[in-house]
Parts: sequence; C-alpha cells; structure tokens
Amino acid sequence: MTNAKPIAVLYSEEQIQTRIKELAAMINRDYLGQEVIIVGVLNGSFIFCADLVRHLTVPTQIEFVSLSSYEGTESSGEVSFRLDVKQSLVGKNVIIVEDIVDTGLTITFLLKHMKLKNLKSVKLCSLLLKRARLKVEVPVDYLGFDIEDKFVIGYGLDFDGRFRELPYIGVYGE
Repeated sequence: MTNAKPIAVLYSEEQIQTRIKELAAMINRDYLGQEVIIVGVLNGSFIFCADLVRHLTVPTQIEFVSLSSYEGTESSGEVSFRLDVKQSLVGKNVIIVEDIVDTGLTITFLLKHMKLKNLKSVKLCSLLLKRARLKVEVPVDYLGFDIEDKFVIGYGLDFDGRFRELPYIGVYGE
C-alpha cells in the first residue's frame, strides 16, 4: 500500500471484547425474562453487533437497518433509509446497535423513526461516542467507549471502505 498513513491502536481487541461482555451483561440484567430485538445499523456496526449478540442470554432477534445522509463525500443534510426492518416492532423491546455516535443527527433520525413504531421500549447501544462532535444530545444507554475527536478505523469502522476488518480500533493518520 503506497502513501499509507500510520495507525495508532486506540483500543485493543482484548479491551473491546472485555467491554462487549460488560455491555451484554448489562443488557441481560435489564431485560431478564424479556425478549429483545437487536437492530444493527449497517455497515459499521456489523462486527460489534455480532460479537454483542453472542454474549446475550435473553431471547434475541436480529434485524438491520441502513441509512444514508451522504451524496458522495458530502453530507446532504437529509437522512433516508436504504434498508428498514422487515418485521413489525409493535410492543417490542428494541436495542439499536451503532458503531459510533458522531454528530448524533443520523441516530436521532433513527430513534424518532423507531418511536413511531409503537415499541415497548427503545434503547441505544453504541460502541463509541465522540462527544466533541455532537450537534444534538443523544441518549446512549449502553456505551462502549467515550473517545476524543479523532478519525477512527477498524472493528467495523472504515475509511473509504477500507480497514473494517482490523480486530482493534485505531486512530487513522497518527
């Protein structure tokens, strides 16, 4: 790879897996005796979502959504669905699983959309939260890590479609 920028490890594979087990334990406690629908936000959350659900002991179903707010490399300012859940969520406990909450705009759109589905409950589980970039406050119920305003890759997070496969979270360009 020419002109590659170095990658500094922010969270190791071990740190991530330890935190995921802790998050799953919280969800298992909070939903003991209840079923949850996990709604993963594609593409970035797919690895986190898969690892998380493997540690859930409560009855679980999995759905995915895909949203778009970009045209090329620029935000259009409008969020739209590429893929919505396939089943009815009426009366269900839903946990949205996101890779990173950055500005908060996309996840706020998704939370409002979910609340229109007459759910029993909706909570947000995000691997990362970048508070310095938030444009709207977002209630993150289950948070992996609070990070500084750095561009991160790996463990599902990408740069131009690359680096999702890294088993750790790294800071790109450091």
